[in-house]
Amino acid sequence: MAKSRQQKEDSLKNIDDLLDNKGVVFFNYNGLKVVEVEELRSNLREESGSMTVAKRNLLQLSLKNKGIELDGNPIDGPIAIAIADDEVAPAKIVANFKKKHEQVEFYGGLLEGSFMDNAQVSNLASLPSKQELLAKAVGSIGAPLSGFVNVLAGNIRGLTNALNAIKDNK
Repeated sequence: MAKSRQQKEDSLKNIDDLLDNKGVVFFNYNGLKVVEVEELRSNLREESGSMTVAKRNLLQLSLKNKGIELDGNPIDGPIAIAIADDEVAPAKIVANFKKKHEQVEFYGGLLEGSFMDNAQVSNLASLPSKQELLAKAVGSIGAPLSGFVNVLAGNIRGLTNALNAIKDNK
C-alpha cells in the first residue's frame, strides 16, 4: 500500500529529528535475521540509543534540507540509522556488532552536523567512550596529587624511623 503525502512528511520529520542527535551512524543491515536486528536494537537501548530503518530517498532529502553534503558517497541498499546521546556510542556498538555479523556495512554518519564517510565512522568506533576519557582525565589529575602526598608523608615516615632507631638504641 502506498503511503500518503502526510505519512511521507511525518517520516521526513522523524528522520530530521533523528539527525539532530549527537551521534548518528548510517549502515546497511541487509541479510540480518530479525533476531539479530533485535539484538542490535537491544545493545543500542542499553546505551540510551535506538535504531530506525529509513527510506534512502527520505534520508537523502533530509540531509539535503540540513545542508549536509554526502561527499560523492552514494547510499545504496537498505539503510538503518543508529543514534545515541554520546557521539561515539552508536559507532562503537554497531562496530562491535559488525565483528560477529560481517554483512553489516557502514555507509557513514554525522558528527556535529558534518558528514563522515565509512572509514571515519570506523575510526570513531575505535575511540574510547566519553566515560573512559573522563576516567583517564581524573586519573591524570589525581596522579600528581597522590605523588605529592607520598612525598609529604615520606618526611614524617623518615622522622618516625629515626625516632624508633633512637628508642631501640637506648
